[in-house]
Amino acid sequence: MTQGAGQGPEVERTAVLRDFRVPAYVNETGPYGHSTHPGDVIPAHEETYPEGYTPTEQDLPVINPGEGPQAAADPVSREVDGPGPLFVVGDVHGYLDELLAALQEKGLVDAAGEWCAGTARLWFLGDFTDRGPDGIGVIDLVMRLSAEAAAAGGYCKALMGNHELLLIGAKRFGDTPVNSGAGTATFQAAWLLNGGQKTDMDRLQDHHLQWMSRLDAVEQVDGHLLVHSDTTAYLDYGDSIEAVNDTVRETLTRNDADEVWDLFRKFTKRFSFRDEGGADHVRSLLDTYGGARIVHGHSPIPYLLGEVGSEDGEDESGPVVEGPHVYADGLAIGMDGGVTMAGKLLVQQLPLDI
Repeated sequence: MTQGAGQGPEVERTAVLRDFRVPAYVNETGPYGHSTHPGDVIPAHEETYPEGYTPTEQDLPVINPGEGPQAAADPVSREVDGPGPLFVVGDVHGYLDELLAALQEKGLVDAAGEWCAGTARLWFLGDFTDRGPDGIGVIDLVMRLSAEAAAAGGYCKALMGNHELLLIGAKRFGDTPVNSGAGTATFQAAWLLNGGQKTDMDRLQDHHLQWMSRLDAVEQVDGHLLVHSDTTAYLDYGDSIEAVNDTVRETLTRNDADEVWDLFRKFTKRFSFRDEGGADHVRSLLDTYGGARIVHGHSPIPYLLGEVGSEDGEDESGPVVEGPHVYADGLAIGMDGGVTMAGKLLVQQLPLDI
């Protein structure tokens, strides 16, 4: 299997709707800090919506870094024989403090943020940047943990999310017009619209871009098919995991703005497993790529549940994310706890005990 950056050997289409609202993001001023769309927004003229579809009415409030209880846990025990325990991490979106707290709670890192889990295996499902205060800090952490875990006999790996594609495109192509299929658009405008942070762009370096560009899009581990987006668009890029990953990487290597935009647009689609026929859509991916269950991020669990919360945070009856969301006849596991809202950054050991 073709491996991406830091990847050692191992072994629909409802569009996002423009009337989502999100408060200003922390630690930013000016246009970078005032994205008005918490979903991943494609310019409105590009997408059509199914008849009768109702968008989420309002977003959940943004939380500040470091809020909420944080508990430490014992380090993950080392396995004498065979691979260590498997963990997955949902969307992070720049919330470095919350990520470190969640990893420490599961015993994967110590109080200094260093790997302490021995042979454990850790997969990030993508979307490291945008919306939150320190996306580059998150990438730096994942890259460092990859080296530390490998030295301890485990691993820390990551998948390509649509926000990685967006950041790559904004850096490479900026305001260059791209063919959106119904007019023109630019990566720069889309990045700003979807919570792009100026501090991330200012700190983005070549080694970050190279690392992101080499990430795999799909992997299968212990019977779990790992992807970022809850979409069947992966099927457009190959009939095997290796083919999909090669196609995505080759698209980025060709450096054609229109091709990269099309890739970003398709990876931004969501809700393919939630709506009518969702279980069949999951089965189409499992039948093609293998695995007994699909594990994804991308769509916040409150959206998958059709629940909304108060913008001012005073509505205590709003949805509370306690853990992953299992749905689509038990074939899909949603891992985006909505950390950019009044949600939770999820780190979960697999398999789920359900």
